[in-house]
Amino acid sequence: MFSSRRRLLIAVPAAAVALGVGSFALLRFTGDRPDEPAAATRVVQPGAPGQPGRVLSPGEQSKLPPPPAHTEADVQFMQRMIAHHAQALEMTALVADRAESPEVSLLAGRIQTSQRDETTQMERWLTERGAQVPGPHTHHAGHDATMPGMLTPEELSQLRQARGREFDRLFVDFMIRHHNGALTMVQQLYAAGGGLEPATDRFAREVNADQAIEIRSLQQLLAKLTG
Repeated sequence: MFSSRRRLLIAVPAAAVALGVGSFALLRFTGDRPDEPAAATRVVQPGAPGQPGRVLSPGEQSKLPPPPAHTEADVQFMQRMIAHHAQALEMTALVADRAESPEVSLLAGRIQTSQRDETTQMERWLTERGAQVPGPHTHHAGHDATMPGMLTPEELSQLRQARGREFDRLFVDFMIRHHNGALTMVQQLYAAGGGLEPATDRFAREVNADQAIEIRSLQQLLAKLTG
């Protein structure tokens, strides 16, 4: 669901207990020819180092435990992260007529694109599971204090009023803190027992990796702005 790739690879660690092997991969293919089924599922047991994997038979597949279902911790993570992303998008929307540095504008554009896409994915995840999808301004309704890295109304006002180099420095500084908050939220998800559902785990790991990369870019840019 969270990827547009033609082949979806999901690790199934629990299968190691069921069949006494290291790990498995669930591959889902879409048929190329009209006579092929719309989708076929193959479970591959990776071989030893340097050895090819082996496709499990339907009988072997039937012995595998089902992937874990989502939990309330997963739902809360998605709902809160939507609100968290909403504030980041509010911040990036200020860049066009306030920033001086082209690097700030470029990085803000990348953040805007990625967080819009991730918001769409989280909304779809919630809808498919019958959970409530937060509105676009949820983070103004008292949720700020419960989400790490969120700017206060006073800080948002400070950012809106800034221009030029002052805005650039504030924006980057605030966005580093905001992104670090997202990393904390991923840690909180797993600490609460969430992230066992493959789709949730994959998405949380992607958010963690993407925002960690952006933090490094933001830190390098902040060093230039304050140097």
